[in-house]
Amino acid sequence: MPICPIDTGRYGSKEMRALFEEESRLQRYLDVEAALALAQAELGEIPQESAVRISNHANVSVVTPEKVKLKEAKTKHDLMAMVEVLSEECGEDGKYVHWGATSYDIVDTSWALIMRDASKILEAKLGRIRDLLCDLALKHKSLVMVGRTHGQHAVPVTLGFKMAVFAAEVARNIQRLKELENRLLVGKLSGAVGTMASQGEKAFEVEMGVMERLGLKPAEISTQVVCRDRIAEFICWSAVTASGLDRIATEIRNLQRTEILEVAEGFEASTQVGSSTMPHKQNPVDCEKVSGLAKVMRGLVVPALENIPLWHERDLTDSSSERFIIPFSFIVMDEMLTTMERVLKNLRIFPENMRKNLRLTKGAILSEAVMMILARRGMGRQAAHEALRKASIRAFNEGRDLKDVLAEMPEVTGLITAEELEDLLNPENYIGKAPELVERAVAAARQADV
Repeated sequence: MPICPIDTGRYGSKEMRALFEEESRLQRYLDVEAALALAQAELGEIPQESAVRISNHANVSVVTPEKVKLKEAKTKHDLMAMVEVLSEECGEDGKYVHWGATSYDIVDTSWALIMRDASKILEAKLGRIRDLLCDLALKHKSLVMVGRTHGQHAVPVTLGFKMAVFAAEVARNIQRLKELENRLLVGKLSGAVGTMASQGEKAFEVEMGVMERLGLKPAEISTQVVCRDRIAEFICWSAVTASGLDRIATEIRNLQRTEILEVAEGFEASTQVGSSTMPHKQNPVDCEKVSGLAKVMRGLVVPALENIPLWHERDLTDSSSERFIIPFSFIVMDEMLTTMERVLKNLRIFPENMRKNLRLTKGAILSEAVMMILARRGMGRQAAHEALRKASIRAFNEGRDLKDVLAEMPEVTGLITAEELEDLLNPENYIGKAPELVERAVAAARQADV
């Protein structure tokens, strides 16, 4: 029975999971072996007919997972088990299988093929999330709501401004992924310790022939393995991107609190159940899942970093952990992106609650607006700050509107008229350049091509 939630189909799209399934990984091994044989035959290193036969048999319909597992039970080496099965299936031509190669020539190059396809899935989903955030940002660029710092009401902001901040971050993560792909998606064909000794005088030509067939570029230098800083960089990117999604999810979760309720996840009223005992519950379960999976993603960083310092030209301490962290990083990220896309598509927005919450502090969140006018009209910044600080405390302690307290202060009324004070304490008049900032951020975010 399945043990891991990924195996049950709970997390990750079918498209993403399929890339990391046993049969798919085996086929990638075989693809590399076929490319190797064809490249060597083209250069006269092995017979052409042998390469053709190896290529024709390098398929999981011939070299099946079952056959490989039976062989591995004897060899205790999964890659060598595949090599032996392919060799046997090719008969006399099998002696040219894996010619001059070491295991991780095949393993690391196949990882690059898998990660290339998996990265394309992530890029597409990140792009859609970026676009959803940009659309929300522009649509609500002037929808005023409470800005919060330290969990307290600060000054007004707009919902579109929040979304533009998120869109810009997602766009940066798209750019980071595209940049690191140049370092991540490389193959190797350099042999036992990376010197290419086993491939002879035509080693560079063989390498070029293999990589061109596979659509990869070769690592400029490697040991027995592609150096693990490349994989660690991707895992770190995954953790950064997951934390960005966690940031969006956490904001929505907080704004969905019953006493705030300015935005909320979608809820299937006809069928969805929020609690087994509380019928009224509408919980932010998708955002909570995103936040929970982000913890898993951040947890993968440590083993990825610890895989960088292998002994000498390599040891085997990276292999076992990579069987977890590479598939998990892609599949968990895929699930987080799918979930966040659904959240943003179905986001519920409650402008009436935003207006209500703007009034909770009875004008105190506009204290900065009054302070700056007083400062500009001669009071000076520090004196104006102190006057508004005292007025705000008094208004809070007496349960009064800030406007009424300020109207009793001669140092204020001498510089600001009653009509001006009314305008200053209108939240819609104190959003600064938020709409313009939204437009600038959205334009920049959309330039992060996917």
